[in-house]
Amino acid sequence: MDERQRSMLLQSASRFPPPKGLISLSLSLFQILPFQYLCISNPKIDIFNSNSEGIKLSYGTAGFRADASILQSTVFRIGILAALRSLNTGGAVIGLMITASHNKVSDNGVKVADPGGEMLTQDWEPFADSIANAPDPESLIQLIAEFAKKEDIPLNGGKGAAILLGRDTRPSGESLVEAAKQGICSVIGAVVYDIGIVTTPQLHWIVRARNKELKASASELDYFDQVSTSFRCLIDLIPKRSHQGIGKLIVDCANGVGGEKLQVLKEKLNWLEVEIRNSGKEGILNEQVGADYVQKDKIAPQGFGPADVGIRCASLDGDADRLVYFTVIPNGNNQINLVDGDKILSLFALFIKDQLSILTDEKNEYQPRVGVVQTAYANGASTKYLNDLGLQVILTPTGVKYLHGKAHEYDIGLERQNAAKRLWAVTKLINQAVGDALSGLLLVEAILQHMGWSIDKWNELYHDLPSRQLKVKVADRTAVVTTNAETIVDRPPGLQEAITALTVKYPQGRCFVRPSGTEDVVRVYAEANTQEAADELATCVAKLVDQFLGFHF
Repeated sequence: MDERQRSMLLQSASRFPPPKGLISLSLSLFQILPFQYLCISNPKIDIFNSNSEGIKLSYGTAGFRADASILQSTVFRIGILAALRSLNTGGAVIGLMITASHNKVSDNGVKVADPGGEMLTQDWEPFADSIANAPDPESLIQLIAEFAKKEDIPLNGGKGAAILLGRDTRPSGESLVEAAKQGICSVIGAVVYDIGIVTTPQLHWIVRARNKELKASASELDYFDQVSTSFRCLIDLIPKRSHQGIGKLIVDCANGVGGEKLQVLKEKLNWLEVEIRNSGKEGILNEQVGADYVQKDKIAPQGFGPADVGIRCASLDGDADRLVYFTVIPNGNNQINLVDGDKILSLFALFIKDQLSILTDEKNEYQPRVGVVQTAYANGASTKYLNDLGLQVILTPTGVKYLHGKAHEYDIGLERQNAAKRLWAVTKLINQAVGDALSGLLLVEAILQHMGWSIDKWNELYHDLPSRQLKVKVADRTAVVTTNAETIVDRPPGLQEAITALTVKYPQGRCFVRPSGTEDVVRVYAEANTQEAADELATCVAKLVDQFLGFHF
């Protein structure tokens, strides 16, 4: 690192000191039912201490996330990292997204997209942690210099770097974008392209298009053109026997960026059968709305009620990378029948298998490998259904970076026939970089029309085993180390044996625990043959986790 570069970094870093003075100390607390918690000892305590060492942040499965008020320094420093990553990859376009997805509106976050549109390589995550937590500008510069030397990254202005910068609709996003720009531009030769308010999947798609598909000027408009054209192609290829209406669709957009972007698609497609609610013009982001709220609480989002009984409904999350479907139950006090990600995946798998069967029945020269990648959170009934279809199911740890890495090991072979054209359109409609609620929504709608299915028929593919998810506040989530796609606890010693001893007592019982990638909790997931049994198993295992890892004074 030459003196000019060092001076630029030092000068800009001094304007973004790391946050100090707040430690959040949460005693043992875990969720039993929506809005109900069992407290083992005392409620949460927040301690403000001007002499503390500050807040330690960790780059988890979704990047950095925290209260927006403490993120200026972190976002600035990850701007530097993004520029270094571009230099390290020969000047490839790198993405930087300011979002906290389904978190509350006062939170925000930042994450990096690698050249293929995938998540930042895990090899760089320790560096992200170290620079985010560097106590002062001098320590930050030293870490950068050492890492650049180790990775042979030129820091003399001889090569250029390109970063695409996007954000969601959070009020804090604008100031954090400016912090990111300051970080990026403190690296000599780095250029930032601010693409404004976009969904997270759109940013990843554009990064991939500019690098992998050699579309140097790929933009949000290109994204809309590709997904709308692919959707029309699928609709045009529907057999005449299937040309029957499947009724109206209502979409909850979580009062986030998805509302604005879905409106664009609606207009491009002249899609009269879709109604957009919680678009963000009114209401609060992710507050009693959105896919995460609907899935976890199994309650209709705000703005839905008895008048929507019998209508097919869908819900996006705040940055439009999650999608669930549901129907409102008659006289059910806003309860719903949920059609979750497992069912969406199963619908896609069934459709692709059917199209491949048409091709391979006619000509067997090439047998493509089709795999379905799930995490341990996938309901056991969905895994059984997919296995019964003859598909290979592969488990990975939780996180898009693991899922996409494994998915790339599989392929689909195509020929020039209607079934092949449908599969080709599917590959163009689906976002090849990350999960995308908007393109996923269009694919669901196209397949349901192709099959002539109602949402109720779709929901009958299989019946989920009753399940319960809890989270336990712990002193140190990193004390939990898992193996076998996060289904087995390796450390602390004895915890897995205790979980297994409990689980075998319940018919069709399955339970695992894993440390959260975004907050200081350990997550508990349990299944059993009845809801009462699943709740009991989850509660018992949560108590075990507390005994091994909770706060004890």
